[in-house]
Amino acid sequence: MSPLEALASGSGEGSGTSRPIITITDAAMAKLLELRADETDAELLGLRLAIASAPGEDFRYDLSFDEYLKAAFTDEVRTHDGPDGAAIKIIVPGENVELLQDATLDFTETQGLVIRNPNRPEAPTIEGLTRDDELSAEIEALVSAEVNPALAAHGGFVTYVGHDGEGTAYMTMGGGCHGCSMSKMTMLDGVQTMLSEAIPAVQRVKDLTDHTTGENPYYS
Repeated sequence: MSPLEALASGSGEGSGTSRPIITITDAAMAKLLELRADETDAELLGLRLAIASAPGEDFRYDLSFDEYLKAAFTDEVRTHDGPDGAAIKIIVPGENVELLQDATLDFTETQGLVIRNPNRPEAPTIEGLTRDDELSAEIEALVSAEVNPALAAHGGFVTYVGHDGEGTAYMTMGGGCHGCSMSKMTMLDGVQTMLSEAIPAVQRVKDLTDHTTGENPYYS
């Protein structure tokens, strides 16, 4: 297996009978075929694309060449056609399919292979927090309709994790807000204000994000 690196910059068309999971641009296809040609038994290799990040973190990806005939029973394998009759198999672990659906794999000379993913990371599971009650539904609706559209101007978003039943809602921040020097102020002055004014049961918002791992923040 030969590992490939992919950069996540924010957001398949295959020839199989199933709906493609991820779109591959012409530029990305050409690069993948070029890289695969350098591998032993290249015709047996597909591109395994998996999510390497944990729930609540910005998406990070693991790309590597692997023998598609040895894909696990739970893997999803799609065929993507390239130029001059060339094709490549894309192998996606079953547990990652939903989070990669409608993503795009592209290639640029400056960034290399880039995955543009319209999906949001899953929320982490934190013991002691509630996220499946009526209050959680209210919070998630507000986050989706108002909070994240406001943060989108900075390339960021928040993911609701749960509440403690005592007035505190817990979030993680991603995109341009992850690792951003202004993100704590944004969280406290923006998100908390929006939530507490609209939902009296929410008095405080706590940010669970590890901002030391953020890359390419909107502010510097």
